[in-house]
Amino acid sequence: MKYLAMIYGNQAKWDSFPAEVWPEMIAKQEAFNKKYRETGELLGAYGLADAADAQLVRRKDGLPVVTDGPYLETKEYMASFYLLDCESLERAQQIAADMPCADVDPVELWPVPHESPAEA
Repeated sequence: MKYLAMIYGNQAKWDSFPAEVWPEMIAKQEAFNKKYRETGELLGAYGLADAADAQLVRRKDGLPVVTDGPYLETKEYMASFYLLDCESLERAQQIAADMPCADVDPVELWPVPHESPAEA
């Protein structure tokens, strides 16, 4: 079963970290990514740009209409997401709890019950 694991953040939190801790935080995350890529359980890990760079796209008269996003006015936004492929929900929970940030911030875990593979 596939699961989507999401981490939320906010700019104030990122700005509060001293510049010298970022290399260690990134190294911990890369070690996590490597560990679960090697088991085959991490299919992808994606960090997102700042929320100020998000856009909303709608269609009007068959053409795209683009406005600045995100849709909700909020301080918290999705910062990164991971696609997992695990034998069980319990295993997905173990992996989510092993994320370097999980001792400070929750990891939101969603089952992915439907998939439309790119090869199809």
